[in-house]
Amino acid sequence: MSLAVKPHYPDYSNAPIQRSFNPYADNGGSVVAIAGDDFVIIGADTRLSAGFSIYTREQNKLFQLSPTTVLGCSGCWCDTLTLTRILNSRMQMYQQEHNKIMSTEACAQMLSTMLYYKRFFPYYISNVLVGLDNNGKGCVYSYDPIGHCEKATYRAGGSAGALLQPLLDNQIGQKNMLNVKQESVSQEKALSIIKDVFISAAERDIYTGDSIQIKIITKEGIKEEKFELRKD
Repeated sequence: MSLAVKPHYPDYSNAPIQRSFNPYADNGGSVVAIAGDDFVIIGADTRLSAGFSIYTREQNKLFQLSPTTVLGCSGCWCDTLTLTRILNSRMQMYQQEHNKIMSTEACAQMLSTMLYYKRFFPYYISNVLVGLDNNGKGCVYSYDPIGHCEKATYRAGGSAGALLQPLLDNQIGQKNMLNVKQESVSQEKALSIIKDVFISAAERDIYTGDSIQIKIITKEGIKEEKFELRKD
């Protein structure tokens, strides 16, 4: 006669319970900027989503900070609203104290300092700041979450940034190409490339789509355009 052994199950009733809280949300979106000798163009898609849910198809992610400076943001939307509100407040304080508008270079440095100040609880945003420098030449500044700043002539960021940057490296930077003469890009070509790369991103990235909001910055001012993308 065999004796059945009763299985022993551990008692978890008094075990500690771990609870987690994630303050961040990734609301997607992509930003692309291209600068030329006397202009800079920045574009961002208008889809605001989370996972497989689309909150809105008409969200503008480009924020005009001054007559020559525009900031493009993608990522956590609540962090975007907080950061841009503080940026606008500090730019107004600067204008009232110094009786002049903050330059693009100064704005880029201020944004870097603000991001570094929050390095232990960073803004979950991909930032691309563009504008005209003191000589009227277009410039593009890109950032990591804790404020490291890099100045360039073109940059892609956001959920489709890793897909779009190699395309910009080839078409604008002309990298990995033989017997090619380096030339500055024209405004018409830059605008066409921005539309093309977003069409490509909309085919591969579910967080990028619906339409593009585009701002063209020149010494005459800022001109806005909108370009439709696929909505599925």
